[in-house]
Amino acid sequence: MPGYPFDLVIFDCDGVLVDSEPIANEVFSRMLKELGLEIGIDEMYAQFVGRSMADCMRLVEERLGYAPPPDFVTKLQERTFQAFEAGGLQPTPGIEEVLDAIPVPVCVASSGEVEKMRFTLGLTGLLPRFDGYLFSVTEVAHAKPAPDIYLYAAERMRADSRRCAVIEDSLFGAQAGVAAGMTVFGYSAHTDAQALRRVGAHQTFAAMRELPRLLERADVRAARNGASRLERS
Repeated sequence: MPGYPFDLVIFDCDGVLVDSEPIANEVFSRMLKELGLEIGIDEMYAQFVGRSMADCMRLVEERLGYAPPPDFVTKLQERTFQAFEAGGLQPTPGIEEVLDAIPVPVCVASSGEVEKMRFTLGLTGLLPRFDGYLFSVTEVAHAKPAPDIYLYAAERMRADSRRCAVIEDSLFGAQAGVAAGMTVFGYSAHTDAQALRRVGAHQTFAAMRELPRLLERADVRAARNGASRLERS
């Protein structure tokens, strides 16, 4: 779109499109406690959110000192999906209006598997907006914070990575977007805004409805040059 700063807006899924992180982290924390590993919710956000499941399990094994049971991931997914259904998983407040307001293509690039994205987006009614445009870290060589998934999404969507915006709520995801040379908007509803800025997010925002204005007014050149954070006005 002429005059618009971006040709593509790439959304993370969990915690950005769907308000899944509180539920998922509670289930994960509870199951780790059953293994004898006490990790509180704040630490779950800091250590696990934004990582691929493979990386999460490597971290769990390091912390435990032994490998979790072979069926741990399967049971974690089952219990998480059950919790999503029982807890009435909701889209992130305001996301429908945001998607309606963005005048360029959008897609999803997530550390989760496509099956999980289809489940959560389907449960919240958002899947029709993204069906066919879901990209998973399982499709690339390296997980976040490496840039692979975001570069892959841009390539598949035929977009110049320098004209892509990334919407992320995790520190690892924000690092991945920055490493891809994209402009990163850090959603700070559940994540510390200062921490997101420290890892390179060009702008942070706590209410999803702020995003269309921030996208429209983004100073992409300043972001590329590593200049000061985008100004709110």
